[in-house]
Amino acid sequence: MTEEFQQNIDEKWMQLALEQAAFAASLGEIPVGAVLVSQGQVIGLGYNHPIAQHDPTAHAEIQALRDACQNIQNYRLPEYTTLYVTLEPCTMCVGALIHSRVHRVVFGAAEPKAGSLISSRRLLETGYYNHIFEYQGGCLQEQCSLQLSHFFKMRREQKNN
Repeated sequence: MTEEFQQNIDEKWMQLALEQAAFAASLGEIPVGAVLVSQGQVIGLGYNHPIAQHDPTAHAEIQALRDACQNIQNYRLPEYTTLYVTLEPCTMCVGALIHSRVHRVVFGAAEPKAGSLISSRRLLETGYYNHIFEYQGGCLQEQCSLQLSHFFKMRREQKNN
């Protein structure tokens, strides 16, 4: 598979993750969306909704994992599963991705404060884990970043009114 072909596939699935993030924003949640894909098929979808769920673990990645595991009736993911998420995963989500045996993670925007793959912590470089997944950042980075910054700008404006 050529690099350009893989990039087109990644961008296709990241568009779907952006739609999930937009849905989260429409509910007043931080706009992060996730899509879990195996063998070219969506097996799980998720969007941030810890506020509505009264659940601090209701991050987009966790929701996509829960959806997929229910759909496949297994707590471990099939080989070569890829998670597409609009924001770099946090520590909790990286842990869940390790335990679920995801094969690859593609994210849009880096998260300088809480990101745990390339930003504030690089958890997979510690050597502690029995499963390591591949990861790549920057897929549709501009759209993912703009979606987040627009949301927070709107929220600040609402607070000032």
